[in-house]
Amino acid sequence: MTDFYAALGQFLSYKLALEATEPDRLLYLAIPLDIYETFFQFEFTQAAMQRYQLLLIVYDPVKEVIVQWIN
Repeated sequence: MTDFYAALGQFLSYKLALEATEPDRLLYLAIPLDIYETFFQFEFTQAAMQRYQLLLIVYDPVKEVIVQWIN
């Protein structure tokens, strides 16, 4: 949970800065597949994704590939 709070805070700060300098650019939060399949399925996490308009890149760190882009 602490890692999520840190990542969310950093994401929101970067998003704010990016909106000021490059408003057409999209910012994605990259997360490992196992975290997406567990933590990001909780109702709380889903609500936070909606509220803060998180865009995700889900990646497999073992295969070193992007599994899914979530807008």
